[in-house]
Amino acid sequence: MPKQYHAEILNFIRFLETKALEERMGTAIASETSLKKDWLKPEEDEAWQDL
Repeated sequence: MPKQYHAEILNFIRFLETKALEERMGTAIASETSLKKDWLKPEEDEAWQDL
Protein backbone atom coordinates (compact mmCIF):
# COMPACT_ATOMS: atom_id res chain seq x y z
CA MET A 1 0.00 0.00 0.00
CA PRO A 2 1.43 3.40 -0.90
CA LYS A 3 2.58 5.39 2.12
CA GLN A 4 0.59 8.41 0.97
CA TYR A 5 -2.66 6.59 1.87
CA HIS A 6 -1.70 5.66 5.45
CA ALA A 7 -3.00 8.87 7.07
CA GLU A 8 -6.23 8.72 5.08
CA ILE A 9 -6.82 5.10 6.07
CA LEU A 10 -6.13 5.85 9.74
CA ASN A 11 -8.58 8.76 9.60
CA PHE A 12 -11.22 6.48 8.11
CA ILE A 13 -10.65 3.87 10.82
CA ARG A 14 -11.03 6.56 13.50
CA PHE A 15 -14.22 7.74 11.80
CA LEU A 16 -15.65 4.20 11.90
CA GLU A 17 -14.70 3.78 15.56
CA THR A 18 -16.32 7.10 16.46
CA LYS A 19 -19.45 6.23 14.50
CA ALA A 20 -19.74 2.87 16.27
CA LEU A 21 -19.28 4.52 19.67
CA GLU A 22 -21.94 7.13 18.89
CA GLU A 23 -24.37 4.40 17.84
CA ARG A 24 -23.78 2.46 21.07
CA MET A 25 -24.22 5.60 23.14
CA GLY A 26 -27.44 6.41 21.29
CA THR A 27 -28.78 2.95 22.08
CA ALA A 28 -27.80 3.27 25.73
CA ILE A 29 -29.44 6.67 26.07
CA ALA A 30 -32.60 5.50 24.32
CA SER A 31 -32.91 2.44 26.54
CA GLU A 32 -32.24 4.40 29.73
CA THR A 33 -35.70 5.94 29.68
CA SER A 34 -37.47 2.60 29.54
CA LEU A 35 -35.13 0.91 32.02
CA LYS A 36 -35.34 3.81 34.46
CA LYS A 37 -38.88 2.73 35.37
CA ASP A 38 -37.51 -0.50 36.81
CA TRP A 39 -34.30 0.94 38.23
CA LEU A 40 -36.15 3.45 40.38
CA LYS A 41 -38.49 0.97 42.05
CA PRO A 42 -38.10 0.52 45.81
CA GLU A 43 -37.82 -3.25 45.26
CA GLU A 44 -34.69 -2.68 43.18
CA ASP A 45 -33.08 -0.58 45.90
CA GLU A 46 -33.84 -3.30 48.41
CA ALA A 47 -32.50 -6.05 46.16
CA TRP A 48 -29.18 -4.26 45.58
CA GLN A 49 -28.56 -2.72 49.00
CA ASP A 50 -26.22 -5.49 50.20
CA LEU A 51 -23.97 -5.51 47.13
